[in-house]
Amino acid sequence: NPDQRMFPASTTKMMTLITALEGNQLDEIVTVGPGAYNAGGSTLWLDVGEKIPLGELLYGMMLISGNDGAIAIAEHCGGTVADFAAKMTQRAQELGATGTNFTNANGLPDSNHYTTARDLAIMAKYGFTLPNFEEICSTKEISFSWIHDDTKLLRNENQMLWLYRGANGIKTGYTDAAGRCLVTAAKQNGVQLIAVVLDSLYIWNDSIFLLDYGFSRVSSQSLIKSGEVVKTLPIISGRRKSMQVKTAGEIIMPVFEGDDNAYEIVYDLPESLTAPITAGETIGKIRVILPDGTEAAAVDVVTTLDVEQKSFFRLIWDKIKSFFA
Repeated sequence: NPDQRMFPASTTKMMTLITALEGNQLDEIVTVGPGAYNAGGSTLWLDVGEKIPLGELLYGMMLISGNDGAIAIAEHCGGTVADFAAKMTQRAQELGATGTNFTNANGLPDSNHYTTARDLAIMAKYGFTLPNFEEICSTKEISFSWIHDDTKLLRNENQMLWLYRGANGIKTGYTDAAGRCLVTAAKQNGVQLIAVVLDSLYIWNDSIFLLDYGFSRVSSQSLIKSGEVVKTLPIISGRRKSMQVKTAGEIIMPVFEGDDNAYEIVYDLPESLTAPITAGETIGKIRVILPDGTEAAAVDVVTTLDVEQKSFFRLIWDKIKSFFA
């Protein structure tokens, strides 16, 4: 039931993390207010007036699900929790999570605070494109001086990081209304998978089952290799007549067992180059197109050499020669 409306509990904090990462810097200082101090449920035991770097609070929110941390982050980044939740909802829906509405930043029960398993997967997929998202979600343990515990240690509540090979996130959740929830992720042999279970009695076993199923059906295929020579292009007005151009990165795509992986590779390149040219200059792209016409991936194509433009007199002489020829 991927599109059934459900309560997300603290898996909400994944979108809190995404929204904070997109609009703020990790070294910003967050001042803890009364709203955070009075938070219920799981907390970091923050005190009013504490000043903590945003990046460190994001770890506290994601690793041990600090509701007070989520409120402090929301108030810092959005002014009020309600305004920040509205921003979370708008961004989630822009990403395609159209069955989602957030009223707070931590996932505590509210009849108008809901999402779907598919929507959480969409948000998670986007999260992996952001700097620091995977690093925060996959951290098992971390220490900070402000932690109100003699150990000064945060230990991630997501047991999948210890239970499953390649696990790299993302977030647990539980309330009486939501049941046990887990958005989990793992990467093996270049394949990144995301699994979502909501209101499950056995979140670890169910998530392991889903990931095992996924990895049994999908493998990775290198369609474009980094540094691969794509073509030799003629050069206009240059001291060289032609140049090889190459890929600036690689494209790895999933291959599904039993499916027709009809990827179309489109070369978006000019017919020629015009001097002067600098090595490493982007002159085109290679795009991988899915059967439905959407672009799945792209890589830049770059020049390999510096090429000077011919002198003015040489250009004139070449034109005279071509005229008589």
